[in-house]
Amino acid sequence: MIYLDHASATPLDPGVQEEMQPYFIKVFGNPGSPHRLGLDAKNALDALRQSTASVLSCHPEEIIFTSGGTESINLAIQGIAHWFKRGHIITSSAEHEAVLETCRQLEREGFSVTYLEVDRYGMVSPLLFERAFRQDTILSSIIYANNEVGTINSIQELASIARHHNVLFHTDACQAGLLDLHTGRLGVDLLSLNGSKINGPKGVGLLYHRSDCPLQPLLFGGGQENGKRSGTENLPLIAGFVKALEVTQAEKEEEMQRLKKIQSTIISGILSRVPNCQLNGHPTQRLPSNVSISFRDIEAEQLIEELDKQGIYVAAGSACTSKSLEPSHVLKAMKVPLEYAQGTIRFSFGKTTSEEEIETLLRVMPPIIEVLRKNQIIISNHR
Repeated sequence: MIYLDHASATPLDPGVQEEMQPYFIKVFGNPGSPHRLGLDAKNALDALRQSTASVLSCHPEEIIFTSGGTESINLAIQGIAHWFKRGHIITSSAEHEAVLETCRQLEREGFSVTYLEVDRYGMVSPLLFERAFRQDTILSSIIYANNEVGTINSIQELASIARHHNVLFHTDACQAGLLDLHTGRLGVDLLSLNGSKINGPKGVGLLYHRSDCPLQPLLFGGGQENGKRSGTENLPLIAGFVKALEVTQAEKEEEMQRLKKIQSTIISGILSRVPNCQLNGHPTQRLPSNVSISFRDIEAEQLIEELDKQGIYVAAGSACTSKSLEPSHVLKAMKVPLEYAQGTIRFSFGKTTSEEEIETLLRVMPPIIEVLRKNQIIISNHR
């Protein structure tokens, strides 16, 4: 098995799994219970929150544990919008669907939203961002690192512009586990993370929420998470998430250098072996774990299916299906030509990826593409 879809989900780190075990069996109490088991669970939760705050360089009470990136994003955007009750939001056309669909829902509720265009690399221009602010702007939300093409936005600069306009700034950092997560340096007011992208468990995430930033809860009940997210905290998942976050940030410099070598091998290997293809995303300001390449005159699903037969697992960089050749919103925003966009593949890799696996990919994939293109020509000639 050669797994190259880490941007979708990462395998659980064995050390993270070990860290989670006591919270299934020994420290299983409800942190809200007054007895000893409950107090043990509460103390454990407090320690985990403190550890997380140390990683993000913030206060423990600014950490809200959630069920994942989607909930964190919804809590940030809806929580701010519903606090203000009306107003204008700025985001980009290349955000994750969790951001875009949340903003579309808020438009249905009467809020106005500006969807900034991105450049051909999928990057938000600080100049366009600056021009989008209005007197009634209440929130801006720009992705830290794009989940499809890996482009890294200038979050510090964008957050600084938002602060100059006295507008709150949120960033979706779910793909940014290997990047700088120091909330003070970034200058963000809200930041979303999840566990499944950093070799942690699925179904857990967090929202960093600056202490003096207003926020309307989405979930009501027992008032957990400082009143911002009711519901009994899932200690095993939180413990695994925090451990994964600590390990990822502690090892990020070394791991980034290793991944950059793998990334360079994939990019140069494919571009030199396969004609009529192009690299998507910024050439330098990009995640070291992401390679998005568009192959002209093939359909991504066919290539994914053929690679799957060889035990190589990748993802489409577009939402095209056998019934529709419509490219993803990110590729549309980047104005990738349709004949390339419909053949876009995202190779994403991580801790378990080896150079040997990439050599296998580069050996197996080019002849598959050649056959697919020949078949495409035959089909076209029979139409």
